[in-house]
Amino acid sequence: MLKDITLGQFFPGNTLIHRLDPRTKIVCIMVYIVALFLAQGWAAYLLMTAVTLLLMAVSRISPKRIFTGLKPMVFIIVLTGVLNIFYTKGTPVAEGWIITWEGLEKAAQMILRITLLISGTFLLTYTTSPIALTDGLEKLLNPLKKIGLPVHEMTLMMSMALRFIPTLIEETDKIMSAQRARGADFETGGLIKRAKALLPILVPLFVSAFRRADELAVAMESRCYHGGEGRTRMKQMKLAAIDGGAALFTVAFFAAVIVLKRIGI
Repeated sequence: MLKDITLGQFFPGNTLIHRLDPRTKIVCIMVYIVALFLAQGWAAYLLMTAVTLLLMAVSRISPKRIFTGLKPMVFIIVLTGVLNIFYTKGTPVAEGWIITWEGLEKAAQMILRITLLISGTFLLTYTTSPIALTDGLEKLLNPLKKIGLPVHEMTLMMSMALRFIPTLIEETDKIMSAQRARGADFETGGLIKRAKALLPILVPLFVSAFRRADELAVAMESRCYHGGEGRTRMKQMKLAAIDGGAALFTVAFFAAVIVLKRIGI
């Protein structure tokens, strides 16, 4: 299960989406998320699904890899859908039932919305290295430095968090394997018993995380790190024609979602 968590991983490639400027990808994914929350009818959701599948095909990220990353979140996605079934008023499915046809439709749309939201985020991290993602976000947030916001430090923390997600997952898997070799059981019993069985994992995991953080801090200090002041980059970001094409495509499908919402389909 832990190996299915792929958030923060980067899969190198030379596709059109890989070559996009990170600033373009960040802005486009933000527009994608806004469009996803504005979508209401099935036509808009089908459009968003088609766009997502197209992006997967262009980036050569297989749907299987996306769905593998979704496995650890299936419970939350399904639970959200089920709650919408019971809390949406409308026409009952049968006489005396609290389940309504509108609730079933709302639940299906909510499940699809969350799935597309996570899939779009995965596509961003899969096709953009953490360093490029950090640099792009810092460039976009540069105007906020004028009001005293520590933009560089914020983006650096985000980069470190993304970088250490796969590392901590691997460390957790190693600890669990070691505990299983000593007779620990994480899969049987009720919810409370399983939660108690996880306690021996949390202590060494936190110790390992703090140790890695301390080693990283020492490494940065030994290299005379002083924040973003005077920092240069080996690769300079430059907008190209493909970024303009991506922007036009994003504006087009966003406008299509707005039109579909206005006409109510």
